Amino acid sequence: MDKLTFVLKKKTVTVLLVMIAVGLLAIVIGYFTGTGGNRVAANLLLNNYYFLSMALIALFFVAVHTVAQSGWQMTVQRVGEAMSAFIPVGGLLLILFFLLGGLHTLYPWTHEEHLDEILIKKQPYLNVPFFYIRLVVYLGAWSLLAHYIRKSSLAFDSLGQMSYFSRMRTLSAIFLVVYALTSVMSAWDWLMSLDPHWFSTLYGWYVFSSMLAGGFAALILVIFVLKRMGYLELVNDEHMHDLGKYLFGFSIFWAYLWFSQYMLIWYANMPEETIYFIERHNHFSGVFYVNLILNFVVPFLLLMTRDSKRVFGILAPVSMIVIVGHWLDLYMMIMPGTVGGEHAGFGLVEIGAFVGFLGLFGLVTFWMLAKTPLAPVNHPYFKESMDYHTNY
Repeated sequence: MDKLTFVLKKKTVTVLLVMIAVGLLAIVIGYFTGTGGNRVAANLLLNNYYFLSMALIALFFVAVHTVAQSGWQMTVQRVGEAMSAFIPVGGLLLILFFLLGGLHTLYPWTHEEHLDEILIKKQPYLNVPFFYIRLVVYLGAWSLLAHYIRKSSLAFDSLGQMSYFSRMRTLSAIFLVVYALTSVMSAWDWLMSLDPHWFSTLYGWYVFSSMLAGGFAALILVIFVLKRMGYLELVNDEHMHDLGKYLFGFSIFWAYLWFSQYMLIWYANMPEETIYFIERHNHFSGVFYVNLILNFVVPFLLLMTRDSKRVFGILAPVSMIVIVGHWLDLYMMIMPGTVGGEHAGFGLVEIGAFVGFLGLFGLVTFWMLAKTPLAPVNHPYFKESMDYHTNY
């Protein structure tokens, strides 16, 4: 039988704490050595949003399969639940970031002297009080739903009463509806409004597609790490095959939305729209094309065959590439409008901030895994997941 209790070793905690310390040190050094407040703030927003999105997609994974009454994912469901514990942590950090000057530093519409005719017309939506109201609503709803979904899942596993499963399904359905709306609106608020004169009707879904691919890559990597530690022995090739199909499919979905947004703006050739891509072509052309290669070409070619989705030796490296790729994708959304081509780069602040948030995300995830059984063995669908085999 699979090991059902995850032990968070002191060595692992030490490594993760060192990563967090490295991140804090890099941010402090960057701020005081001339890197610039805008660049430091942009990196804090980038990494906070990135790892928060991974936690949200992990909860999305749990919720959508609960609503569908799926059984195959039960052996890895606790991993998704544990990753979702980062939502309140990332949310609190995001609120502190905005309150401590990040909002005023990065968002031109918060400066009275920058207001023009276009921004004045957007003021009913883009104003500081309403921004904070929406911020609290998004993060509060996500955190509460994540908490009660995990709580219902654990209660159902320990007590076996169907009322807890019904509650979990109801909460999961509510989350999916709430997330469908708030994921798009939060992308408008936190990312698109960095370039407040520009907008795209596809933007929210484009960001969501990026979150999906990066989130599933993160889920696969956490499972890979746990299996290397000797856990999750019941997770077989069939489970990984299905997760690999998700990663493959969502990478194509991301590429479809990337191309659709770019092609429509290029074809219309309207200056108020093309300025967004002109800035990225002129000053970030290398990252622009690397982004497409890492997020579409690599996963498309390497995960095309059935066997490649079932072998960790291929699936794990591709997931790492996709993690880096979608970090670059978010970098391209944030840096041109906040830092600009002349001051942006890849240095101590970029690497350090990523390492620090990765350490914090890992610490929260592993800490939550250590608090709960690794598998819901009393769940009526667990045997289906244990014996899971596909015929294709």
